[in-house]
Amino acid sequence: ANNVGVERIFPIYSESLESITVLRRGRVRRARLFYLRDRRGKAARIKELKK
Repeated sequence: ANNVGVERIFPIYSESLESITVLRRGRVRRARLFYLRDRRGKAARIKELKK
């Protein structure tokens, strides 16, 4: 929608959610990732964990 990001919060234990699937995992050093809000494209990526 015209390059406007929307953050959503989903209640985990809501009846409307059937399942949650983790598609990718990444390594970060902090709990709050607010600094990613200002980044675009490749700068917003997180290093993926290797299995």
